Amino acid sequence: MKHVRHFSPSLFLSLVLVCLVQANYAPYFFDNGARSTNGNMALLSLSEDTPVGTHVYTLNGTDPEGDPVTYDLTYEAGSRRYFSVDKNLGNVTLIEELDREKEDEIEVIVSISDGLSMVSEKVRILVMDANDESPEFINTPYIVEVAENTPSSSSIFKIEAVDKDTGSGGSITYFLQNIHANKFTIDRHSGVLRIRTGVTLDYEKSRTHFVVVVAKDGGGKLRGDNKVFSATTTVTINVEDVQDTPPMFIGTPYYGYVYEDTLAGSEVLTVVALDGDRGKPNSIHYCIVNGDEGSFEIGNTTGAISVIKSPNQLKKEVYELKVQASEVSQEGDISEYTFAMVTIRVVDLNNHPPTFYGENGPQNRFELTMYEHPPEGEILRGLKITVNDSDQGANAKFNLRLVGPGGIFRVVPQTVLNEAQVTIIVENSASIDYEKFKVLSFKLLAIEVNTPEKFSSTADIVIHLLDTNDNVPKFSSDYYIARIPENSPGGSNVVAVTATDPDSGLWGEIKYSIYGTGADLFLIHPSTGIIYTQPWAVLDAEVNSKYNFYVKAEDTDGKYSLAEVFITVLDVNDHSPEFNENIQEKTMIIGSPVKIEAIDQDAEEPNNIVDYSIMQADPANVFDIDQSTGEIKLKSYIRSLDIIHNITKNKDCIWSLVVQAKDRGSPSFSTTAVLKIDITEETLHKGPMAAFLMQTKDNPMKALGVLAGVMGIMVLITIMISTAMFWRNKRSNKIMPVRRIIKKRQNPPSRTVRMEWLKFKRPSNAAEKFVVEDDVKSLHNENSNNNIQVTPVPPVAPLPPPPPAMAPTSDAPGWRVPTVSGSLTPKHTIKPSKKKGHGSAHNALVSELKMRFEKRNAANGEPHI
Repeated sequence: MKHVRHFSPSLFLSLVLVCLVQANYAPYFFDNGARSTNGNMALLSLSEDTPVGTHVYTLNGTDPEGDPVTYDLTYEAGSRRYFSVDKNLGNVTLIEELDREKEDEIEVIVSISDGLSMVSEKVRILVMDANDESPEFINTPYIVEVAENTPSSSSIFKIEAVDKDTGSGGSITYFLQNIHANKFTIDRHSGVLRIRTGVTLDYEKSRTHFVVVVAKDGGGKLRGDNKVFSATTTVTINVEDVQDTPPMFIGTPYYGYVYEDTLAGSEVLTVVALDGDRGKPNSIHYCIVNGDEGSFEIGNTTGAISVIKSPNQLKKEVYELKVQASEVSQEGDISEYTFAMVTIRVVDLNNHPPTFYGENGPQNRFELTMYEHPPEGEILRGLKITVNDSDQGANAKFNLRLVGPGGIFRVVPQTVLNEAQVTIIVENSASIDYEKFKVLSFKLLAIEVNTPEKFSSTADIVIHLLDTNDNVPKFSSDYYIARIPENSPGGSNVVAVTATDPDSGLWGEIKYSIYGTGADLFLIHPSTGIIYTQPWAVLDAEVNSKYNFYVKAEDTDGKYSLAEVFITVLDVNDHSPEFNENIQEKTMIIGSPVKIEAIDQDAEEPNNIVDYSIMQADPANVFDIDQSTGEIKLKSYIRSLDIIHNITKNKDCIWSLVVQAKDRGSPSFSTTAVLKIDITEETLHKGPMAAFLMQTKDNPMKALGVLAGVMGIMVLITIMISTAMFWRNKRSNKIMPVRRIIKKRQNPPSRTVRMEWLKFKRPSNAAEKFVVEDDVKSLHNENSNNNIQVTPVPPVAPLPPPPPAMAPTSDAPGWRVPTVSGSLTPKHTIKPSKKKGHGSAHNALVSELKMRFEKRNAANGEPHI
């Protein structure tokens, strides 16, 4: 007998768990290489311009036991989270913008787990460069000092710019804007700035140059597009002066005169020379090289030439002096120099310049007071001026001219010999304006014409102007627009108008007034121009909301100007809505609304917009009212009088409502009215007659009168039709309806109608159409209907007039046969017996027509056809 060993269940479960644990292997990532898009993200590289939200990688791994795995991304403390991962699918998404210039490598801990074991790996992701940076100039601003004698092609400065990108996006080339207008060039690779070949700098022509330099990168991809970035800067080049320009004389040619009364040692004239190098000028040294013959000397530093002999010792009439001006450096050396010729003439004495005289002797100031705007060509008679030169001959000839504001006056004569009376004439009256000039000042100049000395004299001419009223008041605007509420009290200010008059004194004072058809309710202050309403004025926008009138500004001399005033009266809610008709009683048919209407006399919205409401109803909760239109209708559940009878015991169905009409103004006004509504059901009879009877329910006499009139007209029409048919049939044996011919029987006493001439066009469908058997020539009847053609479809008979109201309706529809005179409508319809074959259909139709004509004629008492 074998012994069986029994294990407890707990021990067995432990053994199973141990086996399972021992059999579990850790999951692992696939490693598919550097360019793989799934695996463990090892050696992954991303461009820095990858958009946020892009799926950049898929983590992919497996578990040896085939268990599902999950993925996770973690970062070291303080690191920025750039990626997120779908734990189940392993999809890695970029969640933070990349910037290679700030961080070119990202360390991420990727992990894979099967629920029991987790495997983590640290991977490094490379951030690749994209051309997203622009070049930047360093050490700006650029200010360069260059000597003007710097040789052409010389390098004067080096410009440097950097670009944080790598590759072509980080390479920089330089070039200049407006290169053809510049005196400089730049090396496109090094940024060295040079003076253009064959070009020199000149301090005297241009002291500063501004050069715009552009730095451009080599371009590169950015978000799929090739981008090129550039930057600009300005280089200021200051040209430094050097001593490369000789001195130059100012004011050449030089002429001097020595008169017979000139004293020895007197200064004749002064020559002036300046260093051509204006930036750092040297001092000038003067000397006479030749031509003075010991009679003249010159100040070495001042350039003043003086005569050192008395005039009677001078041997020549004209001396030509050669004067040298030399630069003296700071060390005291004489470098550059230049020459000038000075002509000195010895002449007889011309010692009397022109002199101005007044009434009391020599005078150099003349004053006059006159009104502005004198007539052109007028002589200023208040000026008594005489001019005289005591010299003789050519020395006494001189010219006169006025120096001052040009074109206003002219002087006569312009050339004088010895002596003349000076006349000043007005040439431009408009410029003699008191508002522009209170005082006009001129210089009267007399200068010799043919003398070497050009002696001259001046006199001041001062003209004081007096004002005249030569200006019209002018408004600040051609029109004024104002608004005022209609409830403004009398005397309220509306608008202020302003006019100006530049004239002085009383002529500049302005008086305002208003006139025009729209000015009745307004006043204006005569001096301030404030327009206000009459003390008794009551403005009403509903009566008149627009006023238009003129305002006049007038000075004391009657000169005036006009402006137009437009005043708008603003509406104020000052009217209550008013019901425009007697709304005490209205009749309501169930299913149809009744309408109330109220009018608000205010001029503008929202003051004249009316809203309607039911304030009180007895009983309540039966009616609805449209707030905007005022239509009152029953609640939707009320569809018959039975429902209304269940609501109230008032069997006559007359209910009272208190309705309100309220405007939308602020404050709001309202009006209430009591409305009695009689509710009735819609009549069973429809049509115009039934509608008319319902409208005239409250006025039965009106309805009876109209009905009597209608019946009389119908009787009259019947008599006329019967008479016309009688006389027509009497004259002819044919009745000619539209498109068909009916022959008259030869035997009048017979009460039957022969219609053998009617035959069916198509035996297969005899009841549909019929045509005339006689020859087509019979269509030319006595009514000259020569153009009538046989039509297969018989014409539709006209409708009879509407039946009288409340008349019982017939169950069988009327059958109508059109004739020349009208429609014959018998009261009863007799169904024809059906027979087979062509003959039976023909006989049935003939019999039916015969019976209807006989009954119609018998009813009207007319002879048979």
